[in-house]
Amino acid sequence: MHKPKLVTIGLVQLRCSAEPAANLTAALDGVRAAAAQGAQIICLPELFRSLYFCQSEDHDHFGLAEAVPGPTTERLSALAAELGVVLIASLFEKRAEGLYHNTAAVLDADGRYLGKYRKMHIPDDPLFYEKFYFTPGDLGFQVFPTRYGRIGVLICWDQWYPEAARLTALRGADILFYPTAIGWHPSEKAEHGVAQHQSWELIQRSHGIANGCYVVSVNRTGHEGDPQGGIEFWGQSFISDPQGCLLAKAPVEQPAVLVQSIDLGMLDRQRTHWPFLRDRRIDAYGELTRRFID
Repeated sequence: MHKPKLVTIGLVQLRCSAEPAANLTAALDGVRAAAAQGAQIICLPELFRSLYFCQSEDHDHFGLAEAVPGPTTERLSALAAELGVVLIASLFEKRAEGLYHNTAAVLDADGRYLGKYRKMHIPDDPLFYEKFYFTPGDLGFQVFPTRYGRIGVLICWDQWYPEAARLTALRGADILFYPTAIGWHPSEKAEHGVAQHQSWELIQRSHGIANGCYVVSVNRTGHEGDPQGGIEFWGQSFISDPQGCLLAKAPVEQPAVLVQSIDLGMLDRQRTHWPFLRDRRIDAYGELTRRFID
């Protein structure tokens, strides 16, 4: 029998608007609601302070960026200390003039700023023109030792890369958090929507299996952009366990506060019964650093 170590996770799935102040208020309200239900580690969606502006290349959107740490982390730090919760907040970071990142800040349960992760993989796809805005992360893959557990934070497009999950797990993460903004192009939904969503969910659940970790993915919901096109964010934020089983899942079309207790004591049992980390052939993986093997 393993010794239970229960931690309660909170997800705040938001429908974002064009008003940053209103989005921050909705996020703060969601954090309070999650904490009232017992959540100890609470994650917000990717770039929750605004609409998903990367649907177009517009220099005016750089005005949405802020320092990290900065004004939003100050508000969230005060709330984290008040409620005794760990917070993960994805923000548009202005590092210097002309230098911007897609960044997640981590705040401990006493309000201390523990650090930040800068998104490493930057997409450039129709309506996801992130390379126009974001410099790739340069802080590497990190783990944050919080009051309630060791957490790794990755962001959206990072979730498709097993290397990112592996390296974060190898640094000691018990839980992989993925703040996310992903959805359907409405014109593709009928033909490809089910497969696209299943791929997204399955790849993340597989990271939990391969690394013996819990996975927490936090999306936004609602339609944003051109009424005849744009992006229909598919919600469905979820928590899965180290066996890849879904523990909780949010709805498609509504904002939601999802709270779920997990047992970190399960990790050692899972990793000893399915010893993938033990049996890795680290002597044979050197070619992973190559772009392609011709």
